[in-house]
Amino acid sequence: MQCAQIQINHDYVGLRTRHDFHPQFPSFATCSKELKECSGHVFVDSVPEFCLPETELIDLSTVDVILISNYHCMMALPYITEHTGFSGTVYATEPTVQIGRLLMEELVNFIERVPKAQSASLWKNKDIQRLLPSPLKDAVEVSTWRRCYTMQEVNSALSKIQLVGYSQKIELFGAVQVTPLSSGYALGSSNWIIQSHYEKVSYVSGSSLLTTHPQPMDQASLKNSDVLVLTGLTQIPTANPDGMVGEFCSNLALTVRNGGNVLVPCYPSGVIYDLLECLYQYIDSAGLSSVPLYFISPVANSSLEFSQIFAEWLCHNKQSKVYLPEPPFPHAELIQTNKLKHYPSIHGDFSNDFRQPCVVFTGHPSLRFGDVVHFMELWGKSSLNTVIFTEPDFSYLEALAPYQPLAMKCIYCPIDTRLNFIQVSKLLKEVQPLHVVCPEQYTQPPPAQSHRTDLVIDCQPPATSYRRAEVLTLPFKRRYERIEIMPELADSLVPMEIKPGISLATVSAVLHTKDNKHVLQPPPRPAQPTSGKKRKRVSDDVPDCKVLKPLLSGSIPVEQFVQTLEKHGFSDIKVEDTAKGHIVLLQEAETLIQIEEDSTHIICDNDEMLRVRLRDLVLKFLQKF
Repeated sequence: MQCAQIQINHDYVGLRTRHDFHPQFPSFATCSKELKECSGHVFVDSVPEFCLPETELIDLSTVDVILISNYHCMMALPYITEHTGFSGTVYATEPTVQIGRLLMEELVNFIERVPKAQSASLWKNKDIQRLLPSPLKDAVEVSTWRRCYTMQEVNSALSKIQLVGYSQKIELFGAVQVTPLSSGYALGSSNWIIQSHYEKVSYVSGSSLLTTHPQPMDQASLKNSDVLVLTGLTQIPTANPDGMVGEFCSNLALTVRNGGNVLVPCYPSGVIYDLLECLYQYIDSAGLSSVPLYFISPVANSSLEFSQIFAEWLCHNKQSKVYLPEPPFPHAELIQTNKLKHYPSIHGDFSNDFRQPCVVFTGHPSLRFGDVVHFMELWGKSSLNTVIFTEPDFSYLEALAPYQPLAMKCIYCPIDTRLNFIQVSKLLKEVQPLHVVCPEQYTQPPPAQSHRTDLVIDCQPPATSYRRAEVLTLPFKRRYERIEIMPELADSLVPMEIKPGISLATVSAVLHTKDNKHVLQPPPRPAQPTSGKKRKRVSDDVPDCKVLKPLLSGSIPVEQFVQTLEKHGFSDIKVEDTAKGHIVLLQEAETLIQIEEDSTHIICDNDEMLRVRLRDLVLKFLQKF
């Protein structure tokens, strides 16, 4: 349901040097121009390419609806809406769309700013790829990788999104209803409820129970789910986000005090808001108020402004500041006091204002493109400087590999506020879904930490797991449909009590079905004959309404029924028990009466009078209405 996140696939790190590539293999002579070696690692020298969402199992042109959970999960949207024949509707909250636009705009800008003429394709040959070092040889579906989309494609994709708000109910073709709920992870991030009148599926992705800037997670609405599909848990379950923020601040202060610069590769939205807020509280007490903070991104200004205007999507404390009025985020004050400055790039005003030591927030976190590349080359040769990784999406060792040998210090402080296994196990106990569906990785300890049985989902009944490209049948079926009844038809019903507290009424109606909604309407009245030579047959306009037979209710007590038969002259009666009920044999009359829970059959040999007589005796034990 969720638009897949794109994966950056370029400059992959290898583990063997070029002479391990079997140069005697003929194709390597041509392919060698596409491969570069750096400090024992091998990379593909090419324009960055991206791994697209898989289309092997599903034809995206047949998809009717895409539900977007957060802005990190919509980075592949232009590939889907512009190149697969997709003609459905995309639903997302306003902050998700606006910040997602900023992330895609930054990505396009970074790629277009430094064009590369060379595009590597020969290494993708399967015969060559299997001989390359890991992870190149393990890369999936390399033939489907594509260059970055354009801003025209981004704008076209975003125009297909329909904005929704939290708890807003959206009807999909009358069949199901979808509702976004706050997931607590990012501005506008959502979990989704997909429900019919009698079934409910919850989709939980990228959620957080921590107190940060977004609205808190809506847990209550997840209760009573038939199935809860769980994904998007933290990528670093052993790391405490609060502890990582503390390490970030202390390492930053240590570097600056020693006269060095700090580089923070980051996205232009999300965790950076929390980091700036922590620094706002920390720099004065640490004596760093004179150290400039630089935020460099093509969308830096828009990102900082958007964070201030989405008040209704923020947590209660930040919402209340808006009505004072105060800016909800303290980085507004950092900007006003010139402690934080933002620039679209390293060129122009930044070159004139730049002074050291300083702290620079810029992208891209992969270190493969963007302004971060300039700072890595500028500061990488000095041990006074430090690069601090806070984004968990990329391996910092693989990110740093092309820059080796590197003198600057490298600190890994990944801040991932998404649910960890302890939190999700507690959540599942509170919302108590009937079934949980999750990736297989969540049901078994990490391969490198097989003893960590705490790093698995704990729920009852055990979760149903799935692997990549596996098709699952969710463990529930739709058994009921809701049918509405017109008021005038309801007025005509005469209920009859068949048991204490239970009344039934028969109804004759026309079932009208449209857009998966069913309505019982009064049957049309027969047309009155009109005077004239030519009369229209009633059957031309009115459906044939047959006279309904009375409905029967109740059960037949076998012993009393046998006694009644004997009173009416039947003898030689034998009763046999069956799996579904009883069989009463009238041996003298050569007749069989089969009594079951929901039916009774009288079988006799061409004696209609006998059958009718027995039928009347059976009906004495049943109620008609």
